[in-house]
Amino acid sequence: MNFAFSEEQEFLRSEVRKLLDAQCGLKQVRQLAESPEGYSPELWGQLGELGWLGLAIPEAHGGGGLGWEELVILLEETGRSLFPSPLISTLLCAEAITRFGNDAQRQRWLPGLADGSRIGTLAFLEESDWWSPDGVALCARRDGEVLVLDGEKRFVQDVAAADLFAVVFRNDAGELGFAVIDGDADGVSALSREPLDTTKRFGDLTLSGVRVAQDALLEGTGSGAQQIEEILQLGALAMSAEIVGAAEGALALTVQYAKDREQFQQPIGHFQGVKHPLAETYMEIETLKSLVYFAAWALDHDDDSVAIATSQAKAYASEVITRAGVMGIQLHGAVGFTLEYDIQLYLKRSKWARPMYGDEIHHYERVARLGGL
Repeated sequence: MNFAFSEEQEFLRSEVRKLLDAQCGLKQVRQLAESPEGYSPELWGQLGELGWLGLAIPEAHGGGGLGWEELVILLEETGRSLFPSPLISTLLCAEAITRFGNDAQRQRWLPGLADGSRIGTLAFLEESDWWSPDGVALCARRDGEVLVLDGEKRFVQDVAAADLFAVVFRNDAGELGFAVIDGDADGVSALSREPLDTTKRFGDLTLSGVRVAQDALLEGTGSGAQQIEEILQLGALAMSAEIVGAAEGALALTVQYAKDREQFQQPIGHFQGVKHPLAETYMEIETLKSLVYFAAWALDHDDDSVAIATSQAKAYASEVITRAGVMGIQLHGAVGFTLEYDIQLYLKRSKWARPMYGDEIHHYERVARLGGL
C-alpha cells in the first residue's frame, strides 16, 4: 500500500505554503493579531476564490467535493504559520449543514461559506464548559410553528466575525439538535473576549428571544447527541491537524535559533542539552502526523476506527503542542518570553489549542470508553 500523499495533494500543500509565506508571514500575523478584525478579509476572500474554504463542501453547492485528507493538509499549513482566520469555525459550520441539512438548506448556506462571502461558526460551549452533549443546557420553547431561544453560548470561536451560527440546543422534549441562525437576526448579539492568543478570537453569543423557523433546523439522521458527537469529533481532528503545523513551526524557529545563538564561541545547537529536546520534539511530531493522517483516512473511508483514531490524535496532539511550546521557550532562554521573539506566539497557541475540543484527559478517557474499558 502507498501511504504517501498524492501528487495533487502535495501540490495543494506547496501552494498553500507558498501563499502564506508570501502574504502572511509572522510579521503579518502580528499585525493581523492586533487589528480589530483579527484576520484579513482580503486574504480570506482570496482563499475562497482559490476554492480552499470549500475543499470538502459538495461540488453541487460550490465546493471542491474533496475530503478530510485534503483539509488536513490545508489546516497543517495554516497552523504552521499561525494564520489568523475563522477557518476552523467556518469549516465546522459547513460540515454541520452538509451532514445534517437537507438539499434546500445546503443550497441556501453552503455556497456563501465556500466562496468566503459568509463566515460561520459552531456555538456549542456553555457555562458547564463540557465538550460533550451532556454540557448543553440551552433549551428552546415552542411558540406556534417556531422555536424560541433564550440563553448564552460561551467561548464561541470567531464570534465577532461570524454571520452564521450553528447553535446546539435542546427542544422542549430534551432532544438535542442544531439551529442555523443569521448573525443579524433579532435578539442575536455577540461579545468578544480578550484572548491570550490574539490570533484566535472568541467570545459569547447571547440569544434573547431568537425565533427559529422550521427551515433553519438541521434534522439529518440519527439522534441529536450522535450528530453533536460527530461534529465535535471533526473539531478535534481539525485542531489536531493545526497542531501538527504549529508544533513544526515552533520547532523550526527553535532549530534556527540554536544555529544562530552562540555560547562559548560555538552555536548552542552543538550542545547535547539542546540537541536532545529538539530531536525528541521532531520524533513526537512525526508520530503525531501518523495519528492525524490515519484519522483523516479513516474518516474519508468510513472506517469503524475513526472515533478512536480521532481521539488518539487529539489526545497526543494536546501533549505534543504543550511540550513543543515549552521547549521552544526554554531553549530560547529568558528572551523567549519577550514580545520581540516569535516563539512566544507559538507558546500562546499551545495554551489555546490544548483544551479546544477536548484536552488529552478528555480524549484518553474517550478512547478507553470507546474501547470498552
